[in-house]
Amino acid sequence: MGSSRLAFARRAVLLVLYRHLVYNHDMSQYTISYKSNNNVVYSCKYHVVWCPKYCRSVLVNGVDVRLKEIIQDVCTECRAELIELEVMPEHVHLLGEVDPQYGIHRLVRAIKGRSSRLLRQEYPWLKSRLPTLWTNSYFVSTVGGAPLEVVKQYIENQKRV
Repeated sequence: MGSSRLAFARRAVLLVLYRHLVYNHDMSQYTISYKSNNNVVYSCKYHVVWCPKYCRSVLVNGVDVRLKEIIQDVCTECRAELIELEVMPEHVHLLGEVDPQYGIHRLVRAIKGRSSRLLRQEYPWLKSRLPTLWTNSYFVSTVGGAPLEVVKQYIENQKRV
């Protein structure tokens, strides 16, 4: 099969996936918006939470505002959708959508790395309070999508289509 025919077949498969990714459950429809890259159709939304080293309340006095700007910039550069963001004095909540081939771990690493470097440069008092701005760990959970039972029923019903 030639490369143009393969590309056409790939696009046809993506189109079919777009059309059929609607879940019916008890007469109600549940739809999910999907994104795609060259070879994956996806809906990967994540809730991520992380905190400064020792959970210190250092995200105050303008640091919080600048942190939001940095996170927005990194998400734009990484082609991640920032759905919601809240910066508390001692932790950060981020809700975003990331291409699964790029990965949430790379996005978090980019956000934490750049924000640590820039914030410690712009707010020198952070250096005196903390050896590093962020802990190495973070919480992540997938969110959104259809409920598990709806997806199970959808898969079971594929036999009857």
